[in-house]
Amino acid sequence: MILEITEAGLGERIPVHKPIPEFLIEVKEDGIRELISQHYEVLKVSEISGMFPQDEAGIEEAKKNASDFFIQICGGPAYFIQNRGAPQMIGRHAPFAIDAHARVVWLELFKPILFKLEKEGVTETSLKSFWSYLDIFSIWMINTK
Repeated sequence: MILEITEAGLGERIPVHKPIPEFLIEVKEDGIRELISQHYEVLKVSEISGMFPQDEAGIEEAKKNASDFFIQICGGPAYFIQNRGAPQMIGRHAPFAIDAHARVVWLELFKPILFKLEKEGVTETSLKSFWSYLDIFSIWMINTK
């Protein structure tokens, strides 16, 4: 499976499409929570770790919020809206200086986790659908040159 990263810069607004419903069916809510948890564990020791909470309580809250968001985006219950209101992700990410390089690091750290899911039987079609969402969604979060 090849997971390509689209080149992009500040202010680009490529249309983004939600992952196919099969992704949530295959991975399930608990699987998405585990996927996000694993991602945050590598983020907190990465070169972009300063963009994330440094304390355990903060990182656990971030994991929950991100999991709620991705479950909702993948067609599951509206946990994020119920707990935090409208996503408004561009605004929520505004306090963080996110440049194209930070976006690439964030995406690259997802790849090993998705390859592991493929080995566990999640279909390439579902994984590529989720990846496509991450790839384009993350372009929208770039807010710094």
